[in-house]
Amino acid sequence: MIKIDGLTTENVNEATKHIDQMDSLGIVTLINKEDKKVALAVEKELPVIAEAVDAIAERFGAGGRIIYCGAGTSGRMGTLDSVELLPTYSVSPDQVLSLLAGGESAMYQAVEGAEDSRELAVEDLKNVNLTEKDCVIGIAASGRTPYTLAALEYANEHGALTVSITCNRDSEMAAVAQISIAPVVGPEVISGSTRMKAGTAQKMIANMISTAVMVRLGKVYQNYMVHVQPTNEKLVVRACRMISQITGADTDTAEKTLREAGMLQTGCSLPEAARALDETDGRVRDAIEAAGRS
Repeated sequence: MIKIDGLTTENVNEATKHIDQMDSLGIVTLINKEDKKVALAVEKELPVIAEAVDAIAERFGAGGRIIYCGAGTSGRMGTLDSVELLPTYSVSPDQVLSLLAGGESAMYQAVEGAEDSRELAVEDLKNVNLTEKDCVIGIAASGRTPYTLAALEYANEHGALTVSITCNRDSEMAAVAQISIAPVVGPEVISGSTRMKAGTAQKMIANMISTAVMVRLGKVYQNYMVHVQPTNEKLVVRACRMISQITGADTDTAEKTLREAGMLQTGCSLPEAARALDETDGRVRDAIEAAGRS
């Protein structure tokens, strides 16, 4: 049986013991006060987060995958991040995966006993054909969830990169992972409700890692998400605005360029733009420079 005594995330928060006697404004004010501690805890982990970004970018750029593993709230944080990367950066669903203990149905309803199954984690990683090129990011507030711990151990055995995101120092996952990220956010407003501060920290770090990896791989130009898939009206408008803001072109010209998919800054055609992007592995800044020289 997992021991949770002594875990920071399971301690009682003395500052919120009277929350059940407060009015609504008092409750949300207290929650907000505690939430302010999350960003400061994450800030202390920035050097190791950057280390993870470098290691993941190297493998991902060489054809490896990002595979999030977790259970419950922690697992859902990985799923949210993986799903959002697909439309935002045109990443293939085969490149970023999320393994949630209990499967897809666990996204909406807890699956009894799934997070306690080490065997299930191994089976899930076997099913996605884990290789030494891949990056496995295990997420668990406690740092002791059997499913996630077993996923990291199995990934190590197969030469994959392993990263843990926990909210307790010196956890079992931290000892197993090659790179350990552990923001200590302190006891929760509601004792043991790690969907709160711990969940927020996990979401912040997952967003930080994936965004930084995409930036490092050239999927961002200036601070624009130029690899976004314009699959609805809002995203089409956003894409046109990006073109206008980057190049100074008027709206009509931006819309025409988007439809024809040329490269407005260099005046090159669709085939020339496609060739420049292919030669630079999709790095827009490098592609613009390459097209400008040709």
